[in-house]
Amino acid sequence: MTPSFDYREREMKGYKLIRTFLIGNLCGVIMAAAVAIAFTIPANSDYWRMEIWKRGGAAWTVDKNGHFGWKWTVEPIPDIPHKKRVIAPPSSVKVRMEQL
Repeated sequence: MTPSFDYREREMKGYKLIRTFLIGNLCGVIMAAAVAIAFTIPANSDYWRMEIWKRGGAAWTVDKNGHFGWKWTVEPIPDIPHKKRVIAPPSSVKVRMEQL
């Protein structure tokens, strides 16, 4: 007796689906790594650190072992500015307070 269908053919269909899934994941990981590198390398370059240092926003530091470091000297400016306090002028109408 021989089986009516071929097991090998059925297995190959599953491999095609798995292979497509793995290739998609690999492409996603590569794209995420490319975006991360594109945004982190310029942010950590010494060119921008020197610009901040020239404007007085940070300082280069050296520890006792001779390692260079980076230290902010001012607080970063928040994205949302603080609201100014509003001082209302005193009213010209005298209000009597009730005593209980």
